[in-house]
Amino acid sequence: MTGVLSPRSLNRLLDGLDPEQRAAASAPRGPVCVLAGAGTGKTRTITHRIAHLVRSGHVSAGQVLAVTFTTRAAGEMRTRLRGLGVEAAQALTFHAAARRQLRYFWPRVVGDRPWELLENKLRFVGQAANRARLGTEVEVLRDLASEIEWAKASLISPDDYPAVTARAQRDIPAPAAQVAEVYRTYEELKNAAQVLDFDDLLLHTTAVLEEHGVVAEEFRDRYRCFVVDEYQDVTPLQQRLLDAWLGGRDDLTVVGDANQTIYSFGGASPRPLLEFTRRYPDATVVRLERDYRSTPEVVSLANRVIGAARGRPAGSRLKLIGQRPSGPEPRFAEFDDEAVEAEAVARRVRELLDGGVAASEIAILYRVNAQSEAYESALAEAGIPYLVRGGERFFNRTEVRQAMSALRTASGDVSSDLVTTVRSVLARVGLTESPPAGGAAKERWDALLAIVELAEELAATVSDADLPRFCAELDQRAAAQHPPTVEGVTLASLHAAKGLEWDAVFLVGLAEGTMPILHAGDDEAAIEEERRLFYVGVTRAREHLWLSWALARTPGGRRNRRRSRFLYGLIPEDHPAARVARSQQKPSAPIKTRCRVCGGPLLETLEVKLGRCGRCPSTVDEDLLERLKSWRADRARELKVPAFVVFTDATLMAIAEQRPADEAALVSISGIGATKLERFGAEILKVVRASASA
Repeated sequence: MTGVLSPRSLNRLLDGLDPEQRAAASAPRGPVCVLAGAGTGKTRTITHRIAHLVRSGHVSAGQVLAVTFTTRAAGEMRTRLRGLGVEAAQALTFHAAARRQLRYFWPRVVGDRPWELLENKLRFVGQAANRARLGTEVEVLRDLASEIEWAKASLISPDDYPAVTARAQRDIPAPAAQVAEVYRTYEELKNAAQVLDFDDLLLHTTAVLEEHGVVAEEFRDRYRCFVVDEYQDVTPLQQRLLDAWLGGRDDLTVVGDANQTIYSFGGASPRPLLEFTRRYPDATVVRLERDYRSTPEVVSLANRVIGAARGRPAGSRLKLIGQRPSGPEPRFAEFDDEAVEAEAVARRVRELLDGGVAASEIAILYRVNAQSEAYESALAEAGIPYLVRGGERFFNRTEVRQAMSALRTASGDVSSDLVTTVRSVLARVGLTESPPAGGAAKERWDALLAIVELAEELAATVSDADLPRFCAELDQRAAAQHPPTVEGVTLASLHAAKGLEWDAVFLVGLAEGTMPILHAGDDEAAIEEERRLFYVGVTRAREHLWLSWALARTPGGRRNRRRSRFLYGLIPEDHPAARVARSQQKPSAPIKTRCRVCGGPLLETLEVKLGRCGRCPSTVDEDLLERLKSWRADRARELKVPAFVVFTDATLMAIAEQRPADEAALVSISGIGATKLERFGAEILKVVRASASA
């Protein structure tokens, strides 16, 4: 399909969109901001917007660049655009787009052979850590590598790193000066070897466009319309690259949901999304709140989860409205230990499978990858197939590579029907009419069948698709690591589940210290990010939702763990666990939003914690602050945890300034919730009273 459509045909192009989706898709050229809640059809909306811009003659398909954050999302976007007759538009991740552009412009800007991409940076990080006299254990190197990635994504140089992390009170894996030295040495080693890491792709592309006017002019003549998905998770580096792409133009559509910002640890920030209309005062803003993914019961729970969030800007307060028929109520379950919890989950999975739910439509989601082992064992024991998301990549599997090779060499052996041809070729490498017994043979068969299903998908969207075209599609998917769906229950972390959805979702291990994670401490911003992560997990479920926790880690262990604070107010009144939850929950004072000194508004996280604005002088009791730090050091040694896990410096400063006299005053300090109050409240008040009487 090519060419400009008539007004009547353009209207037909938008058939099936709801009023808000239609408004976003048909908005005029220029800045457009789509605030899209979970399950509201954002991919459908933005692909129809691209198609509408192209088919109305505003821009040619080849002048569109759409970027998103995962190869899977980019692949999904390309598939939908192809179904709308728009095939020349580019839909890539930020890194894939930058890599393509850098490879094209490198000979003109640098002149020699392009530098290779560094797939694994740990070797260079290890050498740099050794020189800085730091440990070289794999865990240490991974933490250092993550810190380097955060710094580069945040546009922070090695020289600036110590000061920036001190101001941000960032939890870092080693003294700031040593981390900066590792960062600096890593860059030197990498440059000497003439290799680039993934962040360099963005940095160098940005530099090329900012510093070479002729190159920038050629690029901007090539690409004139930009679409950015998941805009709530852009980093400063990605935003700077986007600015370089735009070059002062405003033909930009962004789509995002501040309620789903879950990558702050990597430098991401919702600020560009929240400040979009400040930057573009004439921008068209559309809010998508009709949830087509989940049942009203799941939607209601999701709204209650995010409704409890603190400090949400007014512009981010999307409230989902369920559009699907009613379904089962979410289930809550408490268990004695993690093994019993995993066994119960496996039994419920079996019930769903027996009830007709496909294994590929079931997911078990957890906070950290280490939690997967118990569920792998329980599913294996029950004979239930599963896939661990983040394991071996689909296109790297032996049987898939063999299948692709066989398809490439079969170009002379084809029929008029693509799917029949593909089935015939794959029969030679192991695809049978019926699946073999379980185990590795069944996994190989499932992978081959998934390739057939891709052929069916292509044949359904491209009427004249043939085998060469299908091979090109497979090659493109392999390059972008956009695998098909393979049968099996999905095991994944909550972060890895972003952008995905299933008929049935199990959120497991919802205990304090895991959700929210222990190292969030009493940092208000970190706790709120954990709440958003929980919200993302809830909104992955279409119909069946299970939420569970265990009171002990191991069989026979002490049952001293508590359910997550995020579950308070969610558990139904008649649930056996509700009574315990209510008895454990302490009343909390409303968060302070005005300065206790001058009465002005509190805007920053630290201001809220201290209860005063930055303009007003500190009233800190230095003697009390020292006593609090001494107490914290003793408790941290006793508990064998970092000091910040007990209380952060900012919280101790707030206590030393406000000198709370009772529990009500203590809990009014931002970051001191029910758990901290119960665990440390009496001790803190004792220290405060001792200082006052000294």
